[in-house]
Order: sequence, then structure tokens, then C-alpha cells
Amino acid sequence: MLGRSADLKCEARHLKAPLAAPLVDPMTKADLVENVTARIARTAGPTISKKDCARVVDAFLDAIKEALQEQKNIEVRGFGTFKIRQRKTRMARNPRTGSPVEVSARPVPVFKPSKELRAMVAGIEAHLLDDDDMDD
Repeated sequence: MLGRSADLKCEARHLKAPLAAPLVDPMTKADLVENVTARIARTAGPTISKKDCARVVDAFLDAIKEALQEQKNIEVRGFGTFKIRQRKTRMARNPRTGSPVEVSARPVPVFKPSKELRAMVAGIEAHLLDDDDMDD
């Protein structure tokens, strides 16, 4: 039989909740291709193969990546905006030694959802959202 301290350690391990467990399984690129192919088949008939649809999805994502690499913003009406935001130089700590380390300024990609997308995700009408909810 284990001692009291071993029992407590075991209990503590079981009480820890996962840090950020997703509510549902994430949609992969393959899932996205499957979904887009099915939607096209419903509206235009089976005119595009999964392979061709995968090429379109890849091309779309590559175009977004290239535009962001060139420091361009991408605006998709009704969906949102992909932007490059400049992070300022800041001081951080080395987790191993605790010594201060300077993290240099750098560009980072960000996504700002449109008012319509935020409303759809929230399950409410767009006019009920405050415009101040997602300020830069």
C-alpha cells in the first residue's frame, strides 16, 4: 500500500485540468478541402476534384502568406483582415537562469475578424455588437 504522500501526489495529478483544451476538434487543411469540395459539388455539380480543390486552397493560403511577408494587409469583406503588427522591443527573462534578456522588435501577423464574423460566432446579429469590442 502506498503512503499518504503518494496518495496526495496521485490525487493532485488527477485534479490538474488541461491548460487550454479545445471545445471541439480543430479543422485541418484536409477537412477544409473536403468541406469546400462538398460545397462546390452542391452548388455547381461535381465539377472539381479534391486534388484541384486542394491546389486552390494551397494557392489561397500561399497568396496570404506572400502578402504578409511583403508587409501588406489583406482585407476580406465579411470575414476579416490579416495584418502585420510591429511588436516593440521588450525585456523578458531567461526561464532557466532568470537573467533579463532583450527581445528585439519584430513584425508579427495578426487577424482581426469582421463585425459580421464576430456576430456569427457569438450567435447574435451584427448590429448588436459594439464597434469598440475589437479596437487595435
